[in-house]
Amino acid sequence: MFKTKNFMKIALVSIMAASFLAGCGGDKDSKGSSKDVFSQIKEDKKIVFGVKHDTRLFGLKNPSTGDVEGFDIDLSKALTEEMFGDDVKPEYIEVTSKTRVGLLNNGKVDAVVATMTINEERKKEVDFTDVYFDAGQSLLVKKGSKVKSIEDLKKGTKVLAVKGSTSAINIREKAPETTVLEFENYAEAFTALKSGKGDALTTDDAILYGMAEEDPSFELVGGTFTEEPYGIAVKKGNKELVDELNKALKSLKDSGKYDEIKDKWIKN
Repeated sequence: MFKTKNFMKIALVSIMAASFLAGCGGDKDSKGSSKDVFSQIKEDKKIVFGVKHDTRLFGLKNPSTGDVEGFDIDLSKALTEEMFGDDVKPEYIEVTSKTRVGLLNNGKVDAVVATMTINEERKKEVDFTDVYFDAGQSLLVKKGSKVKSIEDLKKGTKVLAVKGSTSAINIREKAPETTVLEFENYAEAFTALKSGKGDALTTDDAILYGMAEEDPSFELVGGTFTEEPYGIAVKKGNKELVDELNKALKSLKDSGKYDEIKDKWIKN
């Protein structure tokens, strides 16, 4: 009996200790699990943005310096300064169209600034800020191509797109006879287009302008056939972070800083 009582006491103490340690570790979990993301950002004195590394003009890694450069990068830096002054520093993690929602929801990034179109389906998974850039889907082709618009995408043509993007969904709806080939990122898709694996590459015009700038033997054709409003995505339920980002975005637009950043990168 004595041994049984001692065993029960030891077991009870162990359970209580485990519960205490679990409680102490609550704030150590991924951001948003036991503390809202905005509070955690202020506590950590850093905000982690998910950005593209393969999208010229918006987020492209410079092979010479290793830095990621573009409109999304400069805008996120300006937003951080507007919200926190010098108290919080921005950090960056690479995302793709396929990975950005998962990295956001598992707490690896605090906000995604990565040419992400706001739509009703995505609103079920994440919360968005106000629109920070208006784009529209278009087509990129080799100069002299027979493809002049979306109407030319018939049976036997091939269109290249990126996995996880709205572009792949849209092109299947608007050109159902064409074959759609999907790639992991824009760099792979553009390489495939240059090597003749497709007749056109489709995504937002702002992204395609960057590709045409990189290789002037390609051009945009047919204008835009969708509206693609970009928003900054955050994990669902983090209203304070969304509100603060919206206030900062409005302030940058009112002051002219937003236009200064946009004109630096987007010249078309």
